[in-house]
Amino acid sequence: MINKHALNQVSSIVTALCIALILSSVQAAEAPIQSPYTVNPGDILSISVWKEESLQRQVIIRPDGSFSFPLTGDILAAGQSIEQISQTVTEKLVKYIPDPVVTIAAENLSGNTVYVIGQVNRPGEFLAIGQLDVMQALSMGGGMTAFAQLGDIKILRRRNGKLIAIPFDYKDIEKGKRLHQNIVLEPGDVVVVP
Repeated sequence: MINKHALNQVSSIVTALCIALILSSVQAAEAPIQSPYTVNPGDILSISVWKEESLQRQVIIRPDGSFSFPLTGDILAAGQSIEQISQTVTEKLVKYIPDPVVTIAAENLSGNTVYVIGQVNRPGEFLAIGQLDVMQALSMGGGMTAFAQLGDIKILRRRNGKLIAIPFDYKDIEKGKRLHQNIVLEPGDVVVVP
């Protein structure tokens, strides 16, 4: 004979597991999709073509965003994912090598650096993997000191050879206002906390 108390306990456990499973699937569905890393000037890539020892080398992405590779000429890489660059190299090599198998690895991603300076606990340069906004950069800098002027933060950015200052008011963000200020940083941006 089945014990009703034991049956109730099993039923409660199964119900709890079902609820936990449903909640975890909802959280997973709400998780943001990470976009792949895009290459920037200054990054170093290691490129190899299977069974072609002469086509294995490291390349540095030049300031114009491109690199040179044998048989392909110059390839624009800035703003492209590793997979996109691999596809471009493969398409250019197929003229010379049947079914080339191209492997590209990021060796040094120094081209996607942002800087946080001034009244933060850990000023310095930080590597931005994926999209990094101002609040995330401030967090990487260890947060602001007690002397920080929270309403007068600036993001310095180079545009067409000119330096521009983009205002950022931490106090507004903290209150949930003017959230559009929390912009995604670009490589080379400097967050200044006076």
